[in-house]
Amino acid sequence: MMAGSLPGTEALPNGNAPGAIRRPLSSPGAENIQGGSFMPSISVIVPVYQAEKFLESSVGSVLAQTFSDWELLLVDDGCTDGSPALCDRFAAADSRVRVFHRKKNAGVSEARNLGLNEARGDYIAFLDADDAFVPQALETLWSLREQTGADTVGCAHVNLTPDGGEQTELLLPAGTYDEAAIRERIVYPLLGDRLRVPVFNGFIWRYLFSAKILRAAKITFEGAYLEDELFLMEYFCNARKLAVTEDPLYRYLLNLSSATHRYMKDFLKVFGRFMERKEALVKRYGLESARPLWREESNWAGLLIAIGNEYARDRQVPVRQRQKAVQELCRRPDMAQAIAKIAPAGLNPNKQMVANLVRGKHFFTLTQLYRLKNRI
Repeated sequence: MMAGSLPGTEALPNGNAPGAIRRPLSSPGAENIQGGSFMPSISVIVPVYQAEKFLESSVGSVLAQTFSDWELLLVDDGCTDGSPALCDRFAAADSRVRVFHRKKNAGVSEARNLGLNEARGDYIAFLDADDAFVPQALETLWSLREQTGADTVGCAHVNLTPDGGEQTELLLPAGTYDEAAIRERIVYPLLGDRLRVPVFNGFIWRYLFSAKILRAAKITFEGAYLEDELFLMEYFCNARKLAVTEDPLYRYLLNLSSATHRYMKDFLKVFGRFMERKEALVKRYGLESARPLWREESNWAGLLIAIGNEYARDRQVPVRQRQKAVQELCRRPDMAQAIAKIAPAGLNPNKQMVANLVRGKHFFTLTQLYRLKNRI
């Protein structure tokens, strides 16, 4: 057991130590044939939407992997730019690349679900079209899985800012985690610990998932926002052993033009469905007692997102109307209950200021601060 680790966690062996297990690498394009079909060890799923300026980099990072027993599934989600042609070009050049074209945009969840339905690999990795793997990513994850016997493995990642900045973010301390530790370190934080920094992020591309677990539990995605959190919660309620490396194997571009930074007119509907699905997971897996205030924590977190959404720069309504909408949000029964029961403490400075102003009903001051911040 690692010094200072929770019960249920173990230190990992040194991957370079004598006796470390490493999967022999096949030659580029080599295939594992079963019944005439390519049966790769890992399926990499990439949802593609208006991503022509990023695809060379993201797809190139898969082609450059030191581990070659993979397939790449590019799901064209109704693109109208040059992405479909690029995807077809990659598939024509390498038989491990498969492309699926959708006539209409259906969203990232449906694109990922299509990939899951078509995947042939024993393990699943996700890659966003504007991100990239480091060259040894799949080899490191596969070797870690073989060393530990874990059904799931995960890694750290690098956050990339548009100005060229880089910062490494750990998933968890390196080690192996049993079922109890997985719940304590992943499931419960995703369930209820949403108001204290650091918040556990629901990034699905930090893991190598077991296709067997996904299929047995029928785990899929739903929605255009917060979909990763519920996917991870349900998956890790079914996982038995997780192995983690602190090596940053994924490069995540903080894209300010992504869906997470634009106004979402149907956010409350999306969030309402998110809470319905979360409620169902809590009941199905008996999670209520672990975080009794999970509803209030989740609603507070949703409220902070909803407030930021109302003051989004691209929302074309008068400032006074935005303030009125925020006040109405705070009067909703679910949000009002969260505000009454919990006084957030430990948020990042900006969110903490917003929470304090909301609890004090200082909506005019809140609006003026957002006017300055977002130049609205």
